[in-house]
Amino acid sequence: MPKGDTPPSAPDSPGFRLPDAAMLGRSMADIAERSQRIVSEWLKRQADAEHTPDPLNIGGAFLEMTARLMANPAHLVQAQIGFWQDYMTLWQNTARRMMGMESEPVIDAPSSDRRFKDDAWRDNEVFDFIKQSYLLSARYVQDVVTQVDGLDTKTAQKVDFYARQFTDAMSPSNFLLTNPEVLRKTAETGGENLLKGLNNLLSDLEQGKGKLHIKMTDSDAFRVGDNIGVSPGKVVYQNELMQLIQYAPTTETVLKRPLLIGPPWINKFYILDLRPRNSFVRWAVSQGHTVFVISWVNLTRNFPRRGSRTT
Repeated sequence: MPKGDTPPSAPDSPGFRLPDAAMLGRSMADIAERSQRIVSEWLKRQADAEHTPDPLNIGGAFLEMTARLMANPAHLVQAQIGFWQDYMTLWQNTARRMMGMESEPVIDAPSSDRRFKDDAWRDNEVFDFIKQSYLLSARYVQDVVTQVDGLDTKTAQKVDFYARQFTDAMSPSNFLLTNPEVLRKTAETGGENLLKGLNNLLSDLEQGKGKLHIKMTDSDAFRVGDNIGVSPGKVVYQNELMQLIQYAPTTETVLKRPLLIGPPWINKFYILDLRPRNSFVRWAVSQGHTVFVISWVNLTRNFPRRGSRTT
């Protein structure tokens, strides 16, 4: 057993819990049914939609980068030599650790990188090797793509951005068998954590109608008139870009000049009308203002009927 490591819980140990067979069966049946529905709906939309193979011209950007790189291969050769030297040092250091000898890491993740916060990434020789191998490879890719001469600024930014997306996606923390924290949790819960994660993924796909729409907040936690949209009002005008909401006055007389609020595009109108104690709209109408607020259209949804409350 490598130094500093703890063996996964055995089936007869106190830390290991087998999942309930009936619950597991129901979960898998539900997952299968939801997955089939999502895939069927997605395939139907794909057949009706027109597709552009590379709408962001990512392939063109990387093709230009490769051409520039091959025109002056000295940088690539130098980067490869440095990468293999570091990799050989990593192999030697890992072998020293397995023999009980001390060794310094070849590369380490910055303290702000939360992917490798678990102690096993440092204490276990195998996971430490996996971590450092990934970090060396990611650094190599970034060194190569960001130091190509002759690329225009936009192409260089595009290549750098998507190279980072690729290296981040390949992080060992994203995969079950190379993430010690997930392996530990899987042993502790008998695999229920994986079922929960799969259900979360299916929920995000259902929310996005086949596209990954990651849930950022609990949509069931908000109730119109209680902790969001607390002030009574109605839609008095709408077009292709917006709806105009007028809020009911709470004073006998109102000021002659109305108050029109245009929230930033990324925010909805209800950011100004949450709970009663922090609702700007409620305060404004209580001061005698006639309040109008613009609610920008969400392009993925249809407008409610005229005169209805929006959420």
